Amino acid sequence: MPSFAAPVPDHPDGTGLPAGLLERARALAGPGERRVLGIAGAPGAGKSTLAARLVAALGPQYAVLVPMDGFHLAGRELRRLGRAGRKGAPDTFDAAGYAALLARLRTPEPGVTVYAPFFDRLGEEPLAGAVPVPPHVPLVVTEGNYLLHDEGHWARVRPLLDEAWFLEAPGALRVRRLVERHVRFGKERARAERWVRDTDEPNARLVARGRSRADLVVALPGDTGA
Repeated sequence: MPSFAAPVPDHPDGTGLPAGLLERARALAGPGERRVLGIAGAPGAGKSTLAARLVAALGPQYAVLVPMDGFHLAGRELRRLGRAGRKGAPDTFDAAGYAALLARLRTPEPGVTVYAPFFDRLGEEPLAGAVPVPPHVPLVVTEGNYLLHDEGHWARVRPLLDEAWFLEAPGALRVRRLVERHVRFGKERARAERWVRDTDEPNARLVARGRSRADLVVALPGDTGA
């Protein structure tokens, strides 16, 4: 499997991206059929920041970001199922719905904009129809923990990705980011630390099992975000 050890310094155009990654994404956004790039990795690895920077660097006419987190089950459904305390685990998402959306995005209909959901971190709830994907955009970038997971409906996702990257970050850095993120969005620090230890880190170990199914392993040793 190819491995790309991405350095911290910015790309010369100021995007904050290593040139190799941007050029690889730009090649996927070339003319022809719609392509889907997936960025997987453990919680706190920096997936959302990397994906957002890629899409911003490519521009809205070439790429759109569709996060996996939009397929979180709603809080009331998690409570009904008794899974609210494990939010973020594979069975707390609508994996079948996510796979169905990716399949639809791969074959855009002329003149039809597809609307994808988005996860509102402030409200801790998914928002339907929040991300427009116009038919002319050649590249969809999607990111999330379980793009390379091979159980249940998640196994349908990897074949729908034209290319998959696995993003790695040092464990201590990921944990620190996660705790700070939970605190920023309303958890008391002690509760945030317990949540990371008891929920996020078991999920991280599960995510790591999919590393070998990536086309590219990306190591970003800086504080690129979560």
